[in-house]
Amino acid sequence: MLVTILTPEAQIYEGEAKAIVLPGLDGKFEILDRHAPLISALAKGKIHLTDIKGVKHQFSIKNGFAEILRNEASILVRI
Repeated sequence: MLVTILTPEAQIYEGEAKAIVLPGLDGKFEILDRHAPLISALAKGKIHLTDIKGVKHQFSIKNGFAEILRNEASILVRI
C-alpha cells in the first residue's frame, strides 16, 4: 500500500509499505495491505511502519488522523 505521512510543516514519509502499526485512541492497531476503508483519530505514541523491503521505520507523534482508502494510507500528524 502507498503510505504518506504529513505534518503541518512537511511530508515526513512517502512510499510503499507492508504494514503500519498506529496509536489509536483506544490502543494500537495494525493496517495491512488491502485493508478495508477506515478513518481513525490517533493518540500520542509511535507509528511503526515496515516498508516493502522489510526496513522498519518509526515516527513519534503527538496526535493526528489516518485515512485508509483504495490501498492508500494518508496519515496527518503533529510531531
